[in-house]
Amino acid sequence: MATTTDLRLRRSVLYMPGSNQRALDKAKTLPVDSIILDLEDAVGPEEKEIAREQVCAAVKSGAYGSRELVIRVNAPQTPWGEADLHAAIEAKPDAILMPKVSSPAVLESIADRLESLDAPEGIAVWAMIETPASILNIQAIAQAKRDPRKRLTCLVLGTNDLAKDTWAKIVPGRVPMLPWMMMALAAARAEGLAILDGVYNDIADTEGCRDECRQARDLGFDGKTLIHPTQLEPANASFAPTEEEVRRAKLVIEAFERPEYAKRGAIKLEGRLYERQHLGVNRRAVTWAEAIKAKGF
Repeated sequence: MATTTDLRLRRSVLYMPGSNQRALDKAKTLPVDSIILDLEDAVGPEEKEIAREQVCAAVKSGAYGSRELVIRVNAPQTPWGEADLHAAIEAKPDAILMPKVSSPAVLESIADRLESLDAPEGIAVWAMIETPASILNIQAIAQAKRDPRKRLTCLVLGTNDLAKDTWAKIVPGRVPMLPWMMMALAAARAEGLAILDGVYNDIADTEGCRDECRQARDLGFDGKTLIHPTQLEPANASFAPTEEEVRRAKLVIEAFERPEYAKRGAIKLEGRLYERQHLGVNRRAVTWAEAIKAKGF
């Protein structure tokens, strides 16, 4: 199984409508790991062009500090898709998020377009997993990571669209969604991709959002996509290792480094058994905690 080499923090990934200049300005000061500057679902047809101009100007401004900037473009077959792609490449975000990636052929086509447009190598591709076909083809989609031309680094679940197309109910605990979520997660982890949970729709229900963040964390997701700044604190807190987890991780790492345990495959500490082959989990917890401390939120 592949391991995820990109340990960039993506606890909180906030969608911001590209047509709302006030929101774009506010995002410069928010405690958020990544921002998806949206040209697609959050923008009406009559605002597509102004949104494109504002989003590209925002990315070029350099005013977002260490926040990861991602532009979600419209699909290539729409009236706005080609212009979005051209503008996004010129703006040079960290990544371009492609909607409705239902088969690996979509990523192949985008790779061809990025190559023909001489897109800078530093621009990654993220893929929205939001249709029944996306789920049925998830292994093949994730395997696009093996081809550097395709630039794929992250999968993003679109749970609202999945619910719409399958007629599944969005309910507390998300039982109807769990099989699809875990299929996508397994595919992502097998190929060393990051993966983000879908949005929580009830902006007023902070604790409900916290519950979903904790669920996604426990399932193994890197973070959660969000639709409002009030959801940042639950996401940042839920996807961060706790003080106890960090303490225990350091204890395990230090124990395996002792000469007397040099040849041990497993050791017992504080009543628990730890295996050497799982040291990566402990090192990741420590690395994330240090990165969060450096960020300050």
